[in-house]
Amino acid sequence: MEFRTGYIAIVGRPNVGKSTLLNHLIGQKISITSRKAQTTRHRIVGIRTDEDAQYVFVDTPGFQMQHQNVLNRVMNRTVTQSISDVDVVLFVIESMRFDERDEKVIALLPRDCPVVLVINKLDKVGDKADLLPFIEKVSASFPFAAIIPVSAKRGAQVPELVREIRRHLHEGEPIYGEDEITDRSERFLAAEIVREKVFRLLGDEIPYSISVEIEKFETEGNLRRVFAAIIVDRDSQKPILIGKKGEKLKEIGTQARKDMEELFGKKVYLEVWVKVKSGWADDERAVKSLGYE
Repeated sequence: MEFRTGYIAIVGRPNVGKSTLLNHLIGQKISITSRKAQTTRHRIVGIRTDEDAQYVFVDTPGFQMQHQNVLNRVMNRTVTQSISDVDVVLFVIESMRFDERDEKVIALLPRDCPVVLVINKLDKVGDKADLLPFIEKVSASFPFAAIIPVSAKRGAQVPELVREIRRHLHEGEPIYGEDEITDRSERFLAAEIVREKVFRLLGDEIPYSISVEIEKFETEGNLRRVFAAIIVDRDSQKPILIGKKGEKLKEIGTQARKDMEELFGKKVYLEVWVKVKSGWADDERAVKSLGYE
């Protein structure tokens, strides 16, 4: 069987499970997940290499229609750029939910490469008979190459999705080494892990406009020393992140360190603190300085 390879963009509105799907497709967690919408902000590349194919997945931010600050304009530009030069696009929607937010993403979909409709959160559908009329409704909106319902959380139908993607890749040599799972650095992944813990542990208590800056990342053999600043917009947000007697910040640090050690396969020393940068999400220089493309 010939070896195939190619790039696959994962797109959709916020909170439909794109990052969970990416993590399941490559078999390891590299993209952060949270119940809070819009947690993915960067273009994340995840790599899966099988015996007969290499899949280079591009997980994009959810296309943002509501908050038009500098940060969200940069993120939306990342989405449109990511789908302009790939072999396949996975358009992810949520089972039994399709509205104007999804339709706005459909307007961005390319007509010159195959688009696979991925209907996620299959595990939340009570009566599977309801799925057929829903599929018929959505399929009328775009000429999809295939439609595959999945549960990214449980892995249901993911092998079928992988087989469908492979059909659309071109013959060629692997782009990356077989043991590589991402093109992102450990420094970048460390920042993303800390940011995920903030969203997971604080949820709606903390505003959307927080970021994480790795001020120092040192490698000493099998040890990683990571010094991370959580960036907030206002002084009043600091106590929420720090918590009573520093307990919340300590919990963020402990959970983040464990995830880093699992991902890097190395011991990690992590220091985390909170820093105020007023209005950073609407300041072009601040957005760029924090690594947003």
